[in-house]
This record gives sequence, structure tokens and C-alpha cells, in this order.
Amino acid sequence: MLSDTIAAISTAVGEAGIAVIRVSGPESIAEVNKIFHSQTKLTEAVTHTVNYGYIIDPEGGERVEEVLVTVMRAPRSFTTEDIVEISTHGGVISVKRVMGLLLQQDIRLAEPGEFTKRAFLNGRIDLSQAEAVIDLIRSKSDKAFSVALKQVEGALSNQIGQLRHTLVETMAHIEVNIDYPEHDVESLTAEFIKEKSTEVMQGITKLLKTAEQGKILREGINTAIIGRPNVGKSSLLNALAHTNRAIVTDIPGTTRDVIEEFVTINNIPLKLLDTAGIRETMDVVEKIGVERSRHAVTEADLILLVLNANEPLHEDELALMEQIRGRQSIVIMNKMDLPPKLDKDVLSRYYAEELIVPMSVKTQEGIDALEAAISELFFSGSIESGDLTYVSNVRHIALLKKANKSLQDAYDAAEQFIPIDMIQIDVRLAWEQLGEIIGDTASDTLLDQIFSQFCLGK
Repeated sequence: MLSDTIAAISTAVGEAGIAVIRVSGPESIAEVNKIFHSQTKLTEAVTHTVNYGYIIDPEGGERVEEVLVTVMRAPRSFTTEDIVEISTHGGVISVKRVMGLLLQQDIRLAEPGEFTKRAFLNGRIDLSQAEAVIDLIRSKSDKAFSVALKQVEGALSNQIGQLRHTLVETMAHIEVNIDYPEHDVESLTAEFIKEKSTEVMQGITKLLKTAEQGKILREGINTAIIGRPNVGKSSLLNALAHTNRAIVTDIPGTTRDVIEEFVTINNIPLKLLDTAGIRETMDVVEKIGVERSRHAVTEADLILLVLNANEPLHEDELALMEQIRGRQSIVIMNKMDLPPKLDKDVLSRYYAEELIVPMSVKTQEGIDALEAAISELFFSGSIESGDLTYVSNVRHIALLKKANKSLQDAYDAAEQFIPIDMIQIDVRLAWEQLGEIIGDTASDTLLDQIFSQFCLGK
């Protein structure tokens, strides 16, 4: 496969200033040169230079497009192969014509993620860095982008490498004692295994502590805005999204379905779900919306219960508070710009003081307090900054837990003075499980599954 030359569009298709087509492989420069006309041949171009010219249809000599062509010679490229990037005018027709001519050469269309896969197979990046490329593209906040960028640069890879190095030292020590038992002091070897297992387990535990927050940064918090009709749920969504995403009227039951919107609060991505007001109704359409709202509540990571501070608590609201008791939730006393009639003492039976947020969505009062409450609930006030490496990938988290379990088994076996050749099995298993994170021990099936998630041209 790596002997092929591949091409794909690397920018979104549609109207734009420019579009970029990427070509990679051993014949990329020579093949693109066949349809490129300029004062300088691409085959003679210096690496990492931009060359102005035209794409020519080789059959009739017609000028197809005016382009800039960047040449990056191996190994100084993303894939470590020769790469050519063609910058054309943006637009569907322009890109389609240039791609058509490329595929008439000895070039095939790239598979999803094939450029990144080649970078991995050629040793340019490891598997965790490759997966971080997806996170970089899908980032929904500045912090998520920064975390993904650190992963691409090898922050997680370096830590996994250090842990595996410790395990290699442990396995080497065990192998020596297996090969030369006359020099072995069994109790000392057992203590050595326990010491090194503990050291690696502590490193894994430190990484796993960031897992919940990392997953939030990567995927966002599934947040349901619930409450009775006309308490200000849609207005709250619009205020947080800074746009009129949901229709707002004085008529109860205006929202008939679940409305989704992504927002970022204090660098925390939220997937907001504005739900239909939960109440008993005979309206068939509204009834369906209420059922969908109840389902959204069961699926949510965070529940924002909106109450009307200008009205006494309704029995439906007390039932809602009972329903979500024990869940991650914040209660919002909306419409504080009006005379308050809601008994806050009743709320205190269900919520701690810091989870009750007085607010007026109309005047924007209390928005900052809500943002602070969400940040406190999920990140103890603020997201860690500095050099902390967040583990956000579900696959990585699962492998770290497996490696931790294998090392705990090795530690327990050493405490019971089980023969060290048996303990070696658990230590090696942990080493392999950590290696699967960075791709050293990953199967072809796993690689295909991971890279199939990428878009074409990446």
C-alpha cells in the first residue's frame, strides 16, 4: 500500500477563497509534474517551496486552473513521503476538474485518514498522536484544542514511553534471575517487582485522574435544560448560545421538540438540549415533546432545572426535583427581575447553596454565577492549566485500567512469593497494554477501525 501514490481534497468542498488538494507517495512529484506547467519543473523544485503555474489537460493542452503548488520532499513531510499540495481557487468545479486529472495519472483516491495512517506506519507519529489529530479537528473549545495539540506533540506518548521503559527494566531484571537462578535472592527480586509495579501504577493513576475531565473536554457535557412551560428554558439556551436559536413567546408549550446547541462556558463545551416544558397535556404533539424531554433527562450528564422565581413551587417541579435527586444538576431561579414568590427554603432541602443560582435571563443577571457553578461542579472551580496531560480517549482509558490491573496482579503475586516466571506474565501484559495505546502492539483491525474515523484528505 505504501508504494501507491494517493490524492484527496484536504479542504471542505464548497465556495471558498482557496481549496487544497494533497498528493503523497513516491511518485507524487513526478505525477503532478505531468499536468503542471510553469517555468520550473516540479521534479527540479527545491523542497518546501511554492511554485506558481497552471494545471494543464495533457490531452488537449487546455489550461484547467491557475494554481500554487507546494513541494515537500521526503522525509521532511507529514507522511515522511514526497508530498505535493495544490492550492486552487475555491469552488466545486475547480477542485473536481483538477482531481479528475490527477486520478487519470498513476494516482488513486486516498482512503479516510490514509495520510495520517502513513505518518504512523512510517514512524512519523505514534497511534496516540494520530488519534489526537481527530480530537484537534473536532475540538469545541480553546482548552480542548490545547489538550489535543499537546497530544499531537507527544505529551501522552512521552509519559507512556517512560512507564514502559520502567517495565522493560523490570522484565530484564526478572529475565536475568530466571537465567541465572544461582545469583538470585528471591526476596530481593520480589521487593524489586513490587517497587517498580508501584511506581508504574502511580503514574497510571495520575493519568487516570484526568480521564473524567479529559473526556468532558473532548466530548462535551450533555446538558438538559428542563422545567415547566414558560419558565425561560429557551431564553436561557439563547442567552448561553448568544443567538436566537430557540423560539421564545409568552405562550406556554411553544417548544415542542428537543433543540440542540453547542456552547462553550469557561472553556467547558456543553451540548445544550432545550426541552419541551414538562407537564400533563392533552395536546398530542406537545405530549410527544414532553416524552422526549423525559428521555433527554435520563441521558443527560448535567441537568439545569429552571424555575420561575415569580411563582410558588408547583407540584410538577417538586416531582422533577425528586426525579433528578442524586444526579449532577443545578437549579436556576429565573425571572429574579420580578417580585420573588418562590420559597428558597424548600429548594435547600434538595440542593446545596452553591447549586442554587438566582438569575434573570432577561437582564443577563446571574449568567456568570451559572458558569461558575458548572465549572465548580465538574472541574472544582477551574480547568487545570500548565503541563497537565489530560487522558480523554475512551480506548486509552480502558487500556490504562487494564495495565493497572495487570500490575496489581504482579504486585500481589510478588507479595505471595509466587515464582517470578509467573509474575513476568503479568508485567509483560501490562507492557503490551500500554504499548497498544501508542500503537506498538496494535492489531491491523484496530488500526483500520481508528483511521476509518478520519475524513478524506487527513
